[in-house]
Amino acid sequence: MNNWKVILGLFAVGNLAIGLWMLVDPIHWYHNLPANVPATGPPNEHFIRDIGCVFTIMGVALAMAAVVPSYRMPVMIGVTAWNVTHALVHVVDTAVGRLPPEQWLVDLPGVYGAALFVVGVTIALKRSGETV
Repeated sequence: MNNWKVILGLFAVGNLAIGLWMLVDPIHWYHNLPANVPATGPPNEHFIRDIGCVFTIMGVALAMAAVVPSYRMPVMIGVTAWNVTHALVHVVDTAVGRLPPEQWLVDLPGVYGAALFVVGVTIALKRSGETV
């Protein structure tokens, strides 16, 4: 089996799991995601579901990219753009005090680490030549 199928398939499962959790039970997600989400303010079920749609769409796109090589680079560029801009929002919100100072450490694995990881995967995918 192609390694990119496995990698992108695992990304797909992760994004689908988060997205569906947000869509099905946004309040449970809000209180149980280990990312101090309550520090961002009171829960807004509609907004949580909106973002759940983004994760679900990324999951579907990643699943398609796992099996269709020509989809891989465009999908990874989109997934990377989302993760990097999401990380930048967290940087700004923490730097200006909209999030508590301990948020730097809370966001390190799931926000900043995720952004750096998908950048690295996108670069590795491009270098592999397995995008056509």
